[in-house]
Amino acid sequence: MARAGNTATLRAYAGAGGPVDPTNGKGDTLLMPAAYYGHAGTVTMLVTSAADPNRTNDRGQTPLAGAVFEKKSAVVRALLDVGAVPRAGPPSALDAAPIFANDQFLLWSTQSGT
Repeated sequence: MARAGNTATLRAYAGAGGPVDPTNGKGDTLLMPAAYYGHAGTVTMLVTSAADPNRTNDRGQTPLAGAVFEKKSAVVRALLDVGAVPRAGPPSALDAAPIFANDQFLLWSTQSGT
């Protein structure tokens, strides 16, 4: 559901008391595939339903770093708006941004003072 951006179904799931931070075998929560595949609305809904935007997977990656890697600017903006920490994880989203030429993210991070 998260990978496909099925926000309505996930909202109903969370509203019925389903956990929003379960992990798969790689330690990814629902937020990671939603961010990686560019579903900003799903990301926002998950975080407002108590998903942790800074939770790392088993490799230390954050949803924000995944969105930077995939150049999903709307997701990067959504995660920054809900308090995602650009310096979290190895490599952090700030470390990944220049590698993947995501200059817009670097600008946003500078403007937000992170």
